[in-house]
Amino acid sequence: MADKKPKDSIEKLNFEQAIKELTNIVGKIEQGQIPLQDSLDQYEKGMALIKHCREILQKAEKRIEKISEADDKKKKKSDPEKQETEDLPF
Repeated sequence: MADKKPKDSIEKLNFEQAIKELTNIVGKIEQGQIPLQDSLDQYEKGMALIKHCREILQKAEKRIEKISEADDKKKKKSDPEKQETEDLPF
């Protein structure tokens, strides 16, 4: 159950908070400020943060795609002549 708590806390972070925490971890590891075992633990946490950030970015990308598709459909409905010219190869 103790292993679950850090993952839960990571999932509650927004993108900016996760990046800030990841930056702090990288800095500590690069400067050698922490013992090897702690360094490995921090590395593992860093990988979880990276995964979390990627998930957030993927959700944002899907949302942008939906917005763009909706906007494209709206434009095509409002201007049928433009739709015909957009389909031309030149």
